[in-house]
This record gives sequence, C-alpha cells and structure tokens, in this order.
Amino acid sequence: MQQVKIFSGTSNKRLAEDLCKQLGLPLGHVYINRLQSGEIHPSYQEPLRNNHVFIVQSLSNPVNEHLVELLVLIDAAKRASAKTINIVMPYYGYARQERKSAPREPISAKLVADIVTTVGANRIVTVDLHADAIQGFFEIPVDHVTALDLITDYLKSMDIPNPVVVSPDAGRATMAEKLAGYLDCPFAIMIKNRPAHNKTEITHVIGNVEGMTPIIIEDLIDTGGTIVNVVEALHKRGANNAYICATHGLFSENAIQKLDHPYISEVVVTDTIAIPEDRPAKFKVLSMSPLLANAIRIINNGGSLDQMFKHIL
Repeated sequence: MQQVKIFSGTSNKRLAEDLCKQLGLPLGHVYINRLQSGEIHPSYQEPLRNNHVFIVQSLSNPVNEHLVELLVLIDAAKRASAKTINIVMPYYGYARQERKSAPREPISAKLVADIVTTVGANRIVTVDLHADAIQGFFEIPVDHVTALDLITDYLKSMDIPNPVVVSPDAGRATMAEKLAGYLDCPFAIMIKNRPAHNKTEITHVIGNVEGMTPIIIEDLIDTGGTIVNVVEALHKRGANNAYICATHGLFSENAIQKLDHPYISEVVVTDTIAIPEDRPAKFKVLSMSPLLANAIRIINNGGSLDQMFKHIL
C-alpha cells in the first residue's frame, strides 16, 4: 500500500476518514477552493507521480456540484502524473436515469459514465447501483460492492419478532426474496401506481402481512413519500410497525421528518451519503468503511472482491 494515496471530495469526508483509519493510511491533503464566480479550484498539496490515487466522492445533493468537483479532481490528478486514478463513488448519482422511459429523454447514467471515463478515471468502486446494467455503461473496470451482508447481519442481531420482508415494488422483489431467504422469513410485494415523479399510490399487497413485522428493503430513500405510503398501507392490513432498510439515504426535502413516523420502528441506512448528526434516534447508520477498505486492498494487492461477501446479488 506504499504507493496508495486516498483523497476526499467535499461530499462525504467523514467516510473517507473512516476508510483511511481502516487502511492505516493518512487522508491525503487537497485544497478545494470555490471562487466567487462559482468555479471549483482544487490543488493537491502532496506529490502524486507514480502513485495509485483513490478519490472518495459520492454524487449526493448537490449532485451537479459534486460531479464537477470530482471531474476537476480527476483532471488535476491526471496532470500530476498519477499512475492510476480510482474513483470510490459510494453513491452513483443519476443512477435512476439509466434508460429511456419516454421519447426525447436522456440516459443520464450513461452520460455520467462517459464523462468520468473521458476525464481520466481508470476504475470505479461503487455500492449497490440502482440498476446493475450501469456497470456496462463504463469502458473501465467497475467494482460493485453490496451492503446486503452488512444490513442482514444487523437485522439478525435485532432478533425482530415474526418478520416479513417487503419489497415496495416489483423492481426490488429479487433483493427482498434474497433477504427473506437469509433471514429465513416470508416476503411480500407491494404493487403501486406512479402518477407523477416522486409520487406513488399503493394498490395491492401480495403476501400475508397481518400480525407480522415488516422489513422494507430499498436501494435508496429519496423524499420518503413512497416509504410512508407503504408503511401506512401495511398498517391498514394489520401489520406491526415496520423496519426500513436502504443502502443510500438521500433524505431530500423533509424526508427525515416524514420518516420519523409512528408506524416506523427504525430506519437503517449506510453512510454512503453523509447523514445529518441531528437525526432522530430511530435512524441507524451502518458504516461502509470496512467493506470499501477491503475493496481497496484487493484492488491494490490482487484477488477477487467476491471473497468479501457471504451473499452475492
């Protein structure tokens, strides 16, 4: 690891610091200045020549600001003669725009992949992509890490009585079925309409939930509106208070206040996105730093990332 240097953008510096502690390496010094014009001007404060550089940056809100920041960090590292430039992107922004659902729409997830690659990235390390197909948008290696083991182990430690894993839509059914298998419990699926962007209506529940404790599994939580609709629909059908699990907690608008709901026992997310410190007590944040640190070790020293996981999606 002598030639590995880790730097952080401004989106999630705490995760980068925790990752460096796991690796026994110092966090690299980079000064990121924002000019009065709004331009971003980074300057690495140490040599990069012939080093393997890892830049930690989630594309969280403000996503465009963090994307441009990442691009100029990549460009600066390339011009400083870094041997390789590896992007640790715990949350891949624009991932929900991975296909055209109507005419004259962009495929923004592909655009982000093209830009990051063109600027000079040699590898991407990311966590629980919204769609696995995004890995194919890149012409460089993509190491796709999953938080499923982390979440599963935490849920097992909770010893939740009479659990049922609930997928909030058909798209999450595969993950819900796998989690139910690992927890040795039944699962259910919600059927919903989406009348507008970030708005949903629950129409049917497939599976028995009456008298059971729902564990709702998602890849990300944005405004929280869908989760609240699911929880209230489950409550009407006789379910107990629910546990909400997701890898990425975007928590846009007043999502945290929405999810501090009387029918929700706990909200479990990881730290792929920086979560406010003044969150309610029912919000549990699991650290991804050990998994990401192991991924960096394997990338540097050789081996397979499969060995890190008991459960492969």
